[in-house]
Amino acid sequence: MRSLKESLHKAAFRIRHYWVGSFLRVCKYRILGMEIGSDTTLGRGFHASWPQCVTIGNKCLFEPNILFKVDAKWSLEKRITIGNNVFIGTGAEFNISHQIKIGDRCLIASGCKFVDHDHGFEQAGPISSQGGEFGAIEIENDVWLGANVIVLRSVQIGAGSVIGAGAVVTKNVPSNQIWAGVPAVKIAERLN
Repeated sequence: MRSLKESLHKAAFRIRHYWVGSFLRVCKYRILGMEIGSDTTLGRGFHASWPQCVTIGNKCLFEPNILFKVDAKWSLEKRITIGNNVFIGTGAEFNISHQIKIGDRCLIASGCKFVDHDHGFEQAGPISSQGGEFGAIEIENDVWLGANVIVLRSVQIGAGSVIGAGAVVTKNVPSNQIWAGVPAVKIAERLN
């Protein structure tokens, strides 16, 4: 009897916190201009500063407290593009001024951060008023990023690659390789 009661409790929790809440969040963000595919779940605490700049594919699962911060002037340009069947873990942050593209079937663990721009740091003036460089980030299909990975500007991560937890990715990663460390370096290859 206890397992039936627990099963009913879990089902009620999922309906209340995921299906109903996610349905309302999806409706809200579609009204605000975000393109969201079918069967996509947005966890509570999901926030997008410029929803019209975001496209999300089908059958994606976004856990709670994910931030899409478009750090640019208002426009209709698609700056954040997420493919189909993508998982994004709790607390992931996208700080994008130029563009990020994430392919299909990617796994992005909790706490991952993506930043496609930086600041200048010359001594001639305050850092906060200096312009910086920016460059698009591209994550190809079937990539797995471990917990708390940071991906910086102008980086492309090839299809089938794995990035170890806590790594800071500062340069391109070829397909089917395993990288880890700060800064991230190749440690192995994925073999058939």
